[in-house]
Amino acid sequence: MAEKGNVESVPVLPWMRSPVDVSLLEECQLHRLPFIDPRLKETLQKMGISSLFPVQVAVWKETIGPGSFERDLCINSPTGSGKTLAYALPIVQALSTRAVKYLRALVVLPTRDLALQVKDVFDAIAPSVGLSVGLAVGQSSIADEISNLVMRPKHQVCTCYDPEAPPPELQSAVDILVATPGRLMDHINSTKGFTLEHLCYLVVDETDRLLREAYQSWLPTVLRMTEADYQSISSSKPDCFIPLFGSLETIRKCGVERGFKGRCYPRLVKMVLSATLTRDPSKLAQLNLHHPLFLTAGKRRYRFPEKLESYKLICESKLKPIYLVSLLQNLGEEKSIVFTSSVESTHRLCTLLNFFSDLNIKIKEYSGLQRQSVRSKTLKAFRKGDVQVLVSSDAMTRGMDVEGVKNVINYDMPPYIKTYIHRAGRTARAGQSGRCFTLLRKEEVKRFKKLLQKADDNSCPVYSVPSSSLESLHSTYTSALERLKEVVESETAKKRKIGMKPSQVGDQKKQREK
Repeated sequence: MAEKGNVESVPVLPWMRSPVDVSLLEECQLHRLPFIDPRLKETLQKMGISSLFPVQVAVWKETIGPGSFERDLCINSPTGSGKTLAYALPIVQALSTRAVKYLRALVVLPTRDLALQVKDVFDAIAPSVGLSVGLAVGQSSIADEISNLVMRPKHQVCTCYDPEAPPPELQSAVDILVATPGRLMDHINSTKGFTLEHLCYLVVDETDRLLREAYQSWLPTVLRMTEADYQSISSSKPDCFIPLFGSLETIRKCGVERGFKGRCYPRLVKMVLSATLTRDPSKLAQLNLHHPLFLTAGKRRYRFPEKLESYKLICESKLKPIYLVSLLQNLGEEKSIVFTSSVESTHRLCTLLNFFSDLNIKIKEYSGLQRQSVRSKTLKAFRKGDVQVLVSSDAMTRGMDVEGVKNVINYDMPPYIKTYIHRAGRTARAGQSGRCFTLLRKEEVKRFKKLLQKADDNSCPVYSVPSSSLESLHSTYTSALERLKEVVESETAKKRKIGMKPSQVGDQKKQREK
């Protein structure tokens, strides 16, 4: 039975019943971290990182040193706990021990923005040990991506042209690839020289979302390609042994080399991660995990960041925008993200807020309806502090990490506890403090209480805004509504003029997220 909302009537897999509790571990200073490459340690120190968080320590212990990567890892850890570096660091160290140029690690994420963020983490550490990182997200043309991902070996470059000569062998230009599913499938299906036959590590980040949406069957395609290679080499050499510095002819016949001499043919290691990892056996079965080890933070399935404070703001239905404006006035210039229930609501709310000229706060929309270049520019301004408030829908901010976000505001109540956790997780990250405000109509209060109880959290006091502040905003609100109505009518007329149906707006959004 599939997992729906928050209700799970499915059995828990045996390996999930006895997890490793990473919350029992302490941070570890870099100079005490066993087996770390000195080059990586120096790079981390230059980045201002002097120690690893508990989840990073736990993953390191399971992946580096004796018995490394013997089991696939499933990591369920709160947002902001450092999951990206938890898998990036051991993968970079493991790949650096063998100087071969093949695509050996693949990290798959649901959105372009999140993929860009993860690539930045790899870019910060991988070059120090001689590794290169590629990106396949559809941000640029596929031709540009191909030129960055695939190269012709230098020794095969020839100035003369021989029409009967075999084409030069293509090879990977990167060791690690960060990709979204749609563009990954584009390269698998049509890019010459792009291959996963040397793949050693597969990371599925934001697993819940990637398993929930088909994305052109990317997962079964990747597993079929890698497992077919494994089975072919195993059948040709049952003892799965390659003599040290011996012939690799058997492997070449199977079309696989992977650059590993003198050791058993390596299996594909998988690492799956989420702050709200599914426990549905039918979904986890898609991953075909090898003796999985479950790492989680504490006994509770759903956990909030340790220093998060939650508040509810009870609103009169018709005056909800006024309550939001009053709250933003109280928060001043603190970095805040306002969440709505849809991209359409995001656009309209952001437009409305910008008609309150007395706010003196820079407010921008961050939506899947925008072009990637616009979103990137907005996010850059938000990171720098030039924009104080980001109005966004859920789809675009799962996993996003922006330093210094003090407040998360749920303008629309989240429908599920998972949604609340991912929204709230944009603040109080990496041990910092933060607040999450939820605007509620009176009829929503009871349902919201039940929602938080799913995470064993009853500490959500009422936050009040001054009544004088609400009254002073009434006239401005009336004027802002009129101006919003004019904008909406104008935009609707433009869409009709170019023949865009309302349903096409949603299709356009989905295409941009691939």
